Amino acid sequence: MISENERLDTLLRSLLAEQPEYSRISIPSTVKEKRDLLRALMNVRAPRPLDDKLLRLQDDELALQRDEKGVVTLDSIPCSPLDPRLRLWQGDITRLQVDAIVNAANSQMLGCFVPLHRCIDNAIHSAAGMELRRECADIMHRQGHDEPTGQAKITRGYNLPAKWVIHTVGPIVYGPAPTEKDCRLLSDCYTNCLALADEKNLSSIAFCCISTGEFHFPHAEAADIAVATVNAYFRTHRNSSVTTVVFNVFKEEDYVIYRKLLESPAAKHA
Repeated sequence: MISENERLDTLLRSLLAEQPEYSRISIPSTVKEKRDLLRALMNVRAPRPLDDKLLRLQDDELALQRDEKGVVTLDSIPCSPLDPRLRLWQGDITRLQVDAIVNAANSQMLGCFVPLHRCIDNAIHSAAGMELRRECADIMHRQGHDEPTGQAKITRGYNLPAKWVIHTVGPIVYGPAPTEKDCRLLSDCYTNCLALADEKNLSSIAFCCISTGEFHFPHAEAADIAVATVNAYFRTHRNSSVTTVVFNVFKEEDYVIYRKLLESPAAKHA
């Protein structure tokens, strides 16, 4: 069995060799630096095949990193006192062991190409592995056009604890406040993700804070729409296969907002 250093060296040499412009990049000495370089190279890599040996090495490396971060199960996340189907968890969405996590994608739906970017799209693709971008590319090739805002597509989760990833493109807020159309499209994101989960007979789904990062949707208003839309979906789809919705937040600001919504009786009937 090879060491992690050896595994990383093999992966890095292979990815660097794919592009002549990377020929001057040297492999660093520490595991941390090697992992960062691997992630950066994965981030910028076009959706092309990877041979079976390298794919196994990638999967072994990402499995190790997944285990080091720790997998978070639903049993460890408390239910909302208003509705046992709703839960709130603060942390890295790529740690959640649910049927599906929701990725806030862009309209090209190929993941983030900015090396080591801190957006959720980058985090999910980096943790899932290079096969995720290739599956997304296949979907987009068949579709033949950019992904419309408010729709949803599903892929495998690959090296994530989640079995599936549901990708949705949220609205971009250009002005000082979201328009009525922006609000409707954001609601569509949640509705269509839930509908797709139902179509696949999934029981648990974790939503990120769609559109609140690079797309500039105000946090409090986005949370209001998220919770109200999920509640409305449950009211109109009483036989839904989805029995658990996790609202995943990363920032403390969002945690405070969602905690209030999920503990206030007014939120349940919004």
